[in-house]
Order: sequence, then C-alpha cells, then structure tokens
Amino acid sequence: MNKKLTALTYELIDAEATIAMGNRLANIIRNDLKQGIVVYLNGDLGAGKTTLTRGFVQGMGHKGNVKSPTYTLVEPYELEQWNVYHFDLYRLADPEELEYMGIRDFFGEKCCCFIEWPEKGEGFLPKPDLIINLEYVGLERKITFAPKTSLSEQLLDKLTHIN
Repeated sequence: MNKKLTALTYELIDAEATIAMGNRLANIIRNDLKQGIVVYLNGDLGAGKTTLTRGFVQGMGHKGNVKSPTYTLVEPYELEQWNVYHFDLYRLADPEELEYMGIRDFFGEKCCCFIEWPEKGEGFLPKPDLIINLEYVGLERKITFAPKTSLSEQLLDKLTHIN
C-alpha cells in the first residue's frame, strides 16, 4: 500500500539554495513530467518567493533577467517549448481585474504558473497543483511543499529521489 505524501520540507540556507531548488523543480517538469503546473506561493515579503521562481524560470531555459512582477502583476517568459508566467498579486485591488487581463489565457498544458499572493485572486484562479510555503527560520528559509494533485505528487516523489 502506497502512503500519500502530504508535505515535504527542506531548509534553504541562502538565496543560492533557493535558486537551486527552483532549478530542481524545473528540471523535473521539463525532463520527467513534461506537463505544465500551477503553483501557489505563500510567504511573507522577502521570504524567497521570487527567488525560487527565478531559479525555476532559469531552469526552464530563460537566459535573461528574471524580475518581480510587483507592479505589472505578471511577467511572461515565453521559451522555446514552455511558457512560464510569474504572477505577483500583492497589489491587486480587486480579483475581477484578473478577468479583464485575460487570466484564463495563461493556463495550459505547456504553461507553468507561479502565483504569489494567490488569495488575492480567489475565485478567478484555477486550483493549484502545488502549494509552496516559504518562511523565515533565523537567517535561513524553510520551504514546504503541499501537493494538491497527482502531478505534484509525482513531482515531489522525483524531488525526494534526486541526490
């Protein structure tokens, strides 16, 4: 009988470790699962949400700058085989604004969506495949993955088997 993974936690000692974790997630999506994902990112300001996403975007093959979409709401990264969308809904005044920007167009089979402050878009966002919580532990960070679909269960299973 297989026991379902309900959460997986790692310590991240610095920004480089956070970027490396994003890279690991990207490599699994790109090389093993070959399917897009919807990720909700939770954590206080400065907890590492954008840093993790930066590692993911770079791991998917983006060579340029990866910046926070704090003022634009979304930063698109249209790569050769993938689209990665980084949302930051912190400054969203009304979730209905997402409808006006065509939110449904951002989610698809080859789309990976990382959404900071997802509670601000409640009712207009698809359900997550994975919820990632980042929190301060002294000068370090703790990352906790909570799978919500079989896709994210597969992702975390692969993540636990990487050396």
